[in-house]
Amino acid sequence: MTEVRVPTLGESVTEATLATWFKKAGDPVIQDEMICELETDKVTVEVAAPVSGILSEIVADEGVTVGVDALLAQISEGSISNIKTEEISAKTPDDTPSDPEKNSVKNAPSAEKLMEENNIKNVSGTGRDGRIMKGDVLDAIASPILSQKIGSPVKPRQNDPREERVTMTRLRQTIARRLKESQNTAAMLTTYNEVDMTSVMDLRAEYKDMFMKKHGVKLGFMSFFTKACCHALKEIPEVNSEIDGNDVVYKNYVNMGIAAGTPTGLVVPVINDVDQMSFADIEKAIAEKGARARSGKLSMAEMQGGTFTISNGGVYGSLMSSPILNPPQSGILGMHTIQKRPVVINDNIAIRPMMYLALSYDHRVVDGKGAVTFLVRVKEALEDPRRLLMDL
Repeated sequence: MTEVRVPTLGESVTEATLATWFKKAGDPVIQDEMICELETDKVTVEVAAPVSGILSEIVADEGVTVGVDALLAQISEGSISNIKTEEISAKTPDDTPSDPEKNSVKNAPSAEKLMEENNIKNVSGTGRDGRIMKGDVLDAIASPILSQKIGSPVKPRQNDPREERVTMTRLRQTIARRLKESQNTAAMLTTYNEVDMTSVMDLRAEYKDMFMKKHGVKLGFMSFFTKACCHALKEIPEVNSEIDGNDVVYKNYVNMGIAAGTPTGLVVPVINDVDQMSFADIEKAIAEKGARARSGKLSMAEMQGGTFTISNGGVYGSLMSSPILNPPQSGILGMHTIQKRPVVINDNIAIRPMMYLALSYDHRVVDGKGAVTFLVRVKEALEDPRRLLMDL
């Protein structure tokens, strides 16, 4: 008998929620076949079968919280010694007769049982593809107020029939906790500036086709902003530092976090040593990390070790905002929508594509002069991209 246990989930992550079983007890499994999915604070983790055999017992039900190395299931080896791999593969849903009920979203068995026992219907599912989990049914039965990891307990109140109560995912709970911790811990302050995007937009329009043809990736704005930030961080190193006890740790490298919105919440994939990368390498990395983020395939390692973050609220139409620090980082740049506005240039009024920039910083380690200078350097590099080539 081979045990299936919770794998290592990543640095500082000690527990996960069992989101989905892809197999049920008694099903044959092939070595390295994904048999269940765990949901951690940041990403989903698929658990593979360590050996081929029969999934003889499922120990942890869907919806339960499990710790690292907790027992999930047991696989009986040798029970399929006479079953060929091809026969096992042939039992996949693609080859079975069409059945509308089987093709529809399958709720957790434990949830189905509870709903039947309590004669409950129309429960909102929080699992994958809207699956109803055991916890969803328990919430519907007891109508509890969500336990919160931050702030004071909320006084229970009567649910309005027009309202819908949904348990926060672990990702959303973590986002809430970390953002509140950031506000409570850092002496956060935001400084603003605006940048004329004419030069970047002209340069991009001139070379985007050649860039795509040679590098196989689109030339976007993010590589310009990333390069500009790396340039400014060299001059103002405290923005690329963190506080550790009574020490300030200065980073002589840039691991850039690129905040990305996904269907399940905000994630911040990190591009390591971005200060050593070319425009093409940066664009390729951003595209690859973004695709993995949207599909929920980012690993914990890909979201750790960031030293500075860029958040682009402009893609959603934001004109101005104050981004919140991603601890333990000391700085985050907020990009916003590009809007044509009248500006004064050489005592004449001209219409230019303008963008507001915001730098939120930890005032415990970054002084106002350093923060303002950093933002000015970013502005200068974007308004005259030749500075990036000549390191000016």
